[in-house]
Amino acid sequence: MRSALSTVCALGLTLGVLAALDAPVPILVTGALTAMVSTAAVTESRARDQALTLAAGVPTALAVVAVGSALAPYRVAADVVFVLLIFTAIHIRRFGPRATTLGVFAFQLFFVTQFVETRVEQLPQLSLAVLVAFGSSALVRCAVLPSPPEQTLARLRRAFGLHLAMVLDALIEVAVGGPQAPHAERPVRDLLRSTARLHTAALMIQNHLGTGTHDTRAASSIQRRVAEAETAVERLAVLVLRTLRPGADVDTLSRHRARARPAGSAVSALDAATLPVLVSELRALRAAIGTGPERSAGTDPTAVRDRLLGYRGDEQLPDASPAMRDVFRSAGDFTRALIGLHLATGGPTPAVRDAPETARAREEPRAEDSGLAKEPVPQRRGPRVRPTTRTALQVATGSALAVIGGELISPQRWYWAVFTCWVVFISTSSTGEILVRGYRRLIGTVAGVAAGLALAALIGDTPWPAFALAGLSVFGMYYTLAVSYTLMSFFVTTMIGMLYALLHTLTPDVLVVRIEETALGIACGLIAALLVLPVRTGERTDQLLRDALERLRTVLSQSWARLGGEPGGDLLASARALDAALESLRLAAQPLITPLSPARSRRRTALCVLGLLETAAFHARSLAATAELVPSGLRVGADPSLVDEGRRMDRNLASLISRIAIHGGDSTTLVRGPGFPTQPAASEGGARAEHINTTRRVLRHLQRVDESIQGLARALHLPVRDES
Repeated sequence: MRSALSTVCALGLTLGVLAALDAPVPILVTGALTAMVSTAAVTESRARDQALTLAAGVPTALAVVAVGSALAPYRVAADVVFVLLIFTAIHIRRFGPRATTLGVFAFQLFFVTQFVETRVEQLPQLSLAVLVAFGSSALVRCAVLPSPPEQTLARLRRAFGLHLAMVLDALIEVAVGGPQAPHAERPVRDLLRSTARLHTAALMIQNHLGTGTHDTRAASSIQRRVAEAETAVERLAVLVLRTLRPGADVDTLSRHRARARPAGSAVSALDAATLPVLVSELRALRAAIGTGPERSAGTDPTAVRDRLLGYRGDEQLPDASPAMRDVFRSAGDFTRALIGLHLATGGPTPAVRDAPETARAREEPRAEDSGLAKEPVPQRRGPRVRPTTRTALQVATGSALAVIGGELISPQRWYWAVFTCWVVFISTSSTGEILVRGYRRLIGTVAGVAAGLALAALIGDTPWPAFALAGLSVFGMYYTLAVSYTLMSFFVTTMIGMLYALLHTLTPDVLVVRIEETALGIACGLIAALLVLPVRTGERTDQLLRDALERLRTVLSQSWARLGGEPGGDLLASARALDAALESLRLAAQPLITPLSPARSRRRTALCVLGLLETAAFHARSLAATAELVPSGLRVGADPSLVDEGRRMDRNLASLISRIAIHGGDSTTLVRGPGFPTQPAASEGGARAEHINTTRRVLRHLQRVDESIQGLARALHLPVRDES
């Protein structure tokens, strides 16, 4: 929303100033397109960095406009310069965000000169349009819609709280309806969707912590508390679903999980009688978040909080099945996570009339945060071959092919093929990703052509309705960019139709050429990706799968160290690194899991692998969160039988990573052990109810991770044998 509003505001301000100066339509179009680029392409978070980039962009844009206008009569020279400029714009991305933005400025402004067909004699007016556009962008960024990184982080934290509330709203609806209610699957789908959005919000907070706060200790505290809250509410949701659907084996809220088995039996009478109490406690948790209509009326929030926290130590648990009692314990854990989240993001509140359990829940986060390491998490080493070099060669080759083919289709509109070849490579890393992005762009272009023709017929020759519709299309383009590439392409083409209407060159034939040039640009991009330093989809997903498994192994080893009484490092930071690696794998696997994929067997395998890996990641994240809370006297990881099982699981993961690395050329097999005991003896203090519950939870997470690893081996055709 902010990106779309900023772009539209800069666009409107530019058009207003140029119209007041009585600029002709071609200059208005040039100013409008420059305003879009100068606003949307700057990605730095701090105002000073943005100002420096815009300042460097002004001479770059003026120089490119001058060169493009001077070369316009010389087609071959303009084509050669365009291809060289494309190579340079991609290649300099290695130097950071500012170089990337300057490359975008250069490409887009040269494209504008070809689109508007500017001439040297127009340079004074064109230079004025560029200066007004950059000035409007700077004014919008600094005065109209400023977005300091601290405010961005604050908005993300509020959004995370709202998403927490949405998860609980969906969970309450699930609990109220029960498994036998009509349309019982709809609330579950809402719950899955809300949980996925909560996870996205948590990752966005993670990505903005570096710039949103200067205090490393505060950033670590926020990261830790957000991860705890997300893990706690997800575990609560899983336990509620498992209790309401006995035998369904609901083990995760993964978006790629296999279809759950139907419930094997109805909810027991004890649990059915406890269900209203559970709904009431879920509503109390919803009220504790402090957003929306769910408020506790006529109740003492302190007493409610103390009661919920008491469930962690088995206080006042209802007479119900062990599964239902686990749900109430999980509600207590979530209450504790909410207290920690509030302390990290909203500051402490007066601890009036705190029960001992509540006071301990307040002090635990403070004690943990006071010991947070100030050292940053080690960064991964980059690849030996720079991706910018490969991509620059691919895009330059594809653009050269697009220039040749585009000239054959239409000597006047050839640049659309080059532009399409450029954009299909953005944020892609493999041939399959380019193919998926290409067909989505083609679908959006065809739909946008139809919409553009219809709108042009409605507005006639009046320019300002066309400018208004172009502005709305710009808003839609940037508003839907993160949601649907097809929708974004639709709005781009609609905007282009309005610009052609303003230039009095809009005809059905022109828009048909637009479709043909788009298809050609996609084809040229694919050819270049296949022939020039190709990266196959399988190679890319194998690499990211190995990375995710290595991250999983790190989380498990650190959690195991913590459970054995050793420091173990920053567990939640490692868990977040696992989430980021898994998100990269999801994106790279899109060509394999798209419904249009003709390789159905490969699609099923990819979905199975993603589902199992997401299950393992959920339990590893939960294990890390639990290990963070294990009291110093409880050393679950010191149990000899657990040590043996942990070593076996680590060897299995190492074998799996090695097998993927050599593409199945090894005869290594995984080992299936006797399994984790259900109730091992802790070294000290294991008689307390809270310690027993913690131990049980650790064992379940370890068992589920172990099962997921073995499932991954079977999905990847790696044999699994029983331990001899």
